[in-house]
Amino acid sequence: MQSNMDGVYAKGVGEIVDQLRAEFLDEVKDTLEKLTFSIDEVRHERNDIKVLVEEVQRATMSFKGQAHNYDLAALATVAARCEDYLANVRNYPPRTLGDIQTYVDCMIDIAEKPDIEERDISHLVRELPAKVRLDASILEVRNVEVLLVMLHGAATHFVERELQECGYRVSTCTSALDAMPRIIRTKPDLVIISAMMPELSGIDLASGLAAMPATRNIPTALITSLPEDDPYLQLLSDRVPIIHKSASFGDDLAEALSNLFLI
Repeated sequence: MQSNMDGVYAKGVGEIVDQLRAEFLDEVKDTLEKLTFSIDEVRHERNDIKVLVEEVQRATMSFKGQAHNYDLAALATVAARCEDYLANVRNYPPRTLGDIQTYVDCMIDIAEKPDIEERDISHLVRELPAKVRLDASILEVRNVEVLLVMLHGAATHFVERELQECGYRVSTCTSALDAMPRIIRTKPDLVIISAMMPELSGIDLASGLAAMPATRNIPTALITSLPEDDPYLQLLSDRVPIIHKSASFGDDLAEALSNLFLI
């Protein structure tokens, strides 16, 4: 198997990494085979879906961390999306089992053919099932990808619900540092960033996205509770609309979506 690690590691170290990479892929395939069996057990009512969800969450958390080390960006991205798909969901609609199967099948395909150079991750994620709505209801989903760069919490749930009401496909990233490579790979139709994030502020991330050639055409908005005249907000590019966590939230969101040609 020819990997994409040439030039990343020094001679000798690269050979060790290739071996570890192959072992990791074998472990991934074994784990996914077990998940396929667990899905079948739930389908035939021999197991509970909550047990399956825990198994999937453990697997995806393991996959996404290690996959980055072995230049398996597609696997890391799909694992992260699967983890996010199941996050904060208490009631699982009938579609959930089939959706989990789709995620598992996708990861199996990647693990069996990890080095397909023409694989387009931005296209791949748009073929994955949209996240279960927080109220577990069904809504026709539009082919509009929105990435929320926000910590989990009540504010994030509120923004997510509002966007899902518009029929958008919503995913969440809780780290501004992790968001940058994910945005470059998946090319979302809109990125909404919380101003206050650990390690790297949302204002820094939004400014960087607006300035870099690889991301400057990706619509980006900032959500904040800072007052309009806060000097920190003056550092933000004029191209990035601001959504305030206040009574004007709904109007700010609608205006941002309109200005970014998403409604």
